[in-house]
Amino acid sequence: MMKLFNTLTRQKEEFVPITPGEVKMYVCGPTVYNYFHIGNARTFTVFDAMRRYLEYRGFNVTYVQNFTDVDDKIIKKANEEGVTSKDISERYIEEYFKDADAIGIKRATMYPKVTENINEIIDFIKKLIDKGYAYEALGDVYYNTNKFNEYGKLSKQSIEELEAGARIDVNEAKKSPTDFVLWKKQKPGEPGWDSPWSKGRPGWHIECSVMATKYLGETIDIHAGGQDLTFPHHENEIAQSEAFTGKPLSRYWTHAAFLNINNEKMSKSKNNFFNVRDILAEFDSEVVRFFLLSAHYRSPINFGRELMQQAKNALDRLYNSKENLEHLLKNKDKEAMKHGEEEVLQSLLSHKDKFITAMDDDLNTADAIAAIFELVKDINTNIDVEASKELIEKSLELFKELTAVLGLVNKKQENLDDKIEMLIEKRQKARKERDFALADKIRDDLKAQGIVLEDTPQGVKWKRI
Repeated sequence: MMKLFNTLTRQKEEFVPITPGEVKMYVCGPTVYNYFHIGNARTFTVFDAMRRYLEYRGFNVTYVQNFTDVDDKIIKKANEEGVTSKDISERYIEEYFKDADAIGIKRATMYPKVTENINEIIDFIKKLIDKGYAYEALGDVYYNTNKFNEYGKLSKQSIEELEAGARIDVNEAKKSPTDFVLWKKQKPGEPGWDSPWSKGRPGWHIECSVMATKYLGETIDIHAGGQDLTFPHHENEIAQSEAFTGKPLSRYWTHAAFLNINNEKMSKSKNNFFNVRDILAEFDSEVVRFFLLSAHYRSPINFGRELMQQAKNALDRLYNSKENLEHLLKNKDKEAMKHGEEEVLQSLLSHKDKFITAMDDDLNTADAIAAIFELVKDINTNIDVEASKELIEKSLELFKELTAVLGLVNKKQENLDDKIEMLIEKRQKARKERDFALADKIRDDLKAQGIVLEDTPQGVKWKRI
C-alpha cells in the first residue's frame, strides 16, 4: 500500500483515492512571465514522477496543471515591452512546454488558464459574498479570514498568530490584516473584465480554487506544489473552496522542498538564480531530471556543477548497462533460459520489489534509484555472453520497466554516420593485422570527434563524450 506524507496532518498516510482506481491530481503551475527556474523544475519533475508511479501501479490519473496567465509580473513585463499581457503569457507558455518536454515531464490531462475561467471565478466570488465569507470594498473584493474557523490548519498557525505576523497594510478597506484579495479593481495599464464590483481581474489564490473544483470536482485526491505555496496560497485555497462547498478541497496535500544553489537559497539578489533554459545550455536534459529525482522530494536539494557532474556519471552507468544488454542480444539466437538461470532472474526481480517498496514509501525516488543501481550491479555480475537470450531479454525488460517509471534512460542510441562506422571497421581490421599504430591513430581521431571506443569481450562499444 502506498503512503504519502500529508502536509495537512503532518504524517504519512495510506493513499486511498476517493474512487477506486481513479486519481484526481492538481499541481499548481507557473506564472508565465519568464522561463521557469530550477526550483520550479524540481516541483514539476517530482510530481510528474508521482503521476507516472501512480499510473504504473494501475491508477487512471487525471492530472491538471494550471497556467497563471494574468498577474502583476505579466502586466509589468507587457507594459515594458509595449505588448499585451496575452502576448507575454502565450509566449512563455510555449517556452514552458519546450523546457518541460526536454526534462521529460509528461503533458498534463489539461492546462486551464485564468483568462479562460473568468466567468466561473466571478460566480465563485459571488457565492462567497452571499455566504458571508467575502466582502466588497471600493471595487475590490476580499476574503474574510475571521469567518473561516479553520483558517491556518494547513500551515498550523492560528488566526491570532497570522494576524500578529502579518505585514503592516496601508489598505484600510480590509477588515483584518490576514484578509486577502479575490478581485482587484482595474488600474491604468492593466487588463480588466466586467464584474458586479468593478472592471478588474482575479486575485491569485481564487484561480486555483475555481479550476481545481471545475475540472476535478469538489474534493480531489492530491493537491501538490512547492513548499513555498503552503502559506499563503494553499491555505487560502482551502479557506475559499471549503467555505464554498462545505467539503474538504483535497484528501492529501503534498509539497516539494526547496532547491538551494551551492547551499544558499536561490535569489536574484545573490546572483544565483537559474532558469532551466540556462542549465539546459550546459547540461543534458536527462541529467537535470536525474539530479532532481536523486533526493527525496521532501528533503532540500542542493544544486551545483559538481553534483550535476556526479549525476551525469551515474546516468552514464545506467546507459552503459542498457547498451551492454542490447549488445549481448545482437548476436543471440532464440534460446530459452538454461539450468540455474531462473535463480538469477529471481535475484534480479528482488530489486523490483525494493524499487516498489521505496516508491510506496512517500515516493522515495532516492531509494528507488539505489534499487536500480543494485539491479545494474546484479546484471553486470550475472549476465554475460554465456547467458541465454531469454534471460538477457528479461533483464533488459526489467531494467527498462523500472527506469521508465522515473522517466529515465529513454533516449534512443544514436546512429553513427557512415564515415565513423567505416573508421571503426578500419580500426578493427588494423588490429587483426597487428597494425597497432594505425588502430591507435583511428581511436585518437575518433576521440577528437567526441567518440570514445571501448574494447570489451562482447566487441567494440562506443559512446559520446
